[in-house]
Amino acid sequence: MSNIKLIVGLANPGREYEGTRHNAGADFVNELARLYGASLVSESRFHGLATRTTIAGRDVRLLIPTTFMNRSGQSVAALANFFKIEPEQILVAHDELDLGPGIVKLKKGGGHGGHNGLRDIISSLGNSKNFIRLRIGIGHPGSAKQVANYVLSQPSADDRIGIDHSIDRTLKCIEPIAAGDLDQAMLKLHTQN
Repeated sequence: MSNIKLIVGLANPGREYEGTRHNAGADFVNELARLYGASLVSESRFHGLATRTTIAGRDVRLLIPTTFMNRSGQSVAALANFFKIEPEQILVAHDELDLGPGIVKLKKGGGHGGHNGLRDIISSLGNSKNFIRLRIGIGHPGSAKQVANYVLSQPSADDRIGIDHSIDRTLKCIEPIAAGDLDQAMLKLHTQN
């Protein structure tokens, strides 16, 4: 397994979306940048906020696309192509309806599961599904008709605690993740759920 060279946090841009369930991926990357003392700055050529840092002795780029969620691939592909980063060296952090708040899972490859950000990234990376996903549980509203409003709304106080707890636990596993030792990271992360 190759080490991770790019960590992406998915979000919708704009104040009205800050702290919403759909922005859980960006919340993770913001906390990661803070932990490593890195400042995300606007990079128009990458259509996002980007920085670089060192994790576990490895050079890692952080990215939060500033496109809307369904155009996330434009940002990811621009940075990955520029720095010659392969899909399997990319970790995408995103909100996950199929997991409850407080549950977080790492996954190698797979489909988009209806997530518009993942769908666009797969398409923009030449239909490659080989990137790693950090699935941050946000829970499900119970009805498919309610999903759009649900993901774009603020979580309840209890759900926010669960999401923040998932992010904190993942930060504690970031070194093996960055090193590409996903089995060790999964063992640590998944047994704490």
